[in-house]
Amino acid sequence: MTMLRTNDSFLLYVQKIYEQQQRKENIIIKHYNPGDRIFLQNEPTSKIMLIKEGITKCYFTENNGKEYILEFLGQGEVIGEIEYFQKIPCLCTIEALTTVTTYAFSIPYFQKLIQEDLQLNNLLLFAFSERIVNTASRASYQQLYTVEHNLNKLLEIQKQQNISISKDDLAAYLGVSIRTLNRGLKNLKP
Repeated sequence: MTMLRTNDSFLLYVQKIYEQQQRKENIIIKHYNPGDRIFLQNEPTSKIMLIKEGITKCYFTENNGKEYILEFLGQGEVIGEIEYFQKIPCLCTIEALTTVTTYAFSIPYFQKLIQEDLQLNNLLLFAFSERIVNTASRASYQQLYTVEHNLNKLLEIQKQQNISISKDDLAAYLGVSIRTLNRGLKNLKP
């Protein structure tokens, strides 16, 4: 199980085509501060982006106001592409947890690349299949193991990947209440 999703192949591809642009208009660089919302659930999107650096959280806000974090996304992760292909508003909110820099594709340029660039299509197919595998394995993992077991694994991963996640975000990622998370943390202590 990996907590922070990254895709170095996609990042290298976008860095290359960004540098090859004559006037830097088709792909621009955008910057976000911690807490900035890059995409908002149910709002239209006007760009497809790839995270150049930084960490974001991708989450749903349910009708009752509770958040459920789908993934933490880092460098090389593409965002806004599902909404582009499905022609729908944003499925979830993408929020910067750290300072984030993105490559933002104009829609017409992205459409042109989709039609002409086999490498981009392969990178997108890989990203889609990777998300399906990760979502399925995470769902089964959370169903099969106790909160304490999952929390222990998450804390190990957080330490290995050198990222700091708030209690609220840990609870939202595990799909539990803060109270359940605190109980799990208490039960982990020797």
